[in-house]
Amino acid sequence: RMRIDKFLNSVNITKRRSVAQDMISNKVVLINDVVAKASKNVEVGSIITINYLESSKKYQVLQIPTTKSTPKSLQDEYIKEIS
Repeated sequence: RMRIDKFLNSVNITKRRSVAQDMISNKVVLINDVVAKASKNVEVGSIITINYLESSKKYQVLQIPTTKSTPKSLQDEYIKEIS
């Protein structure tokens, strides 16, 4: 289990954790179609939706990283973009 803000940062969806926290506080991050709170934990199989200004992206969580950051080259092991 990992907090959503840490997860977005550690799998390189956001560059910094503070960016992830801003996105969460602006209610543009959803987990399984529910607006996420920063304290919400991500679990394997969860669907994360990020609503950008002109589009949205969905990712399926494949596994939870055990380290603070993962190499961008290994991103596919942790998340799968589904839209």
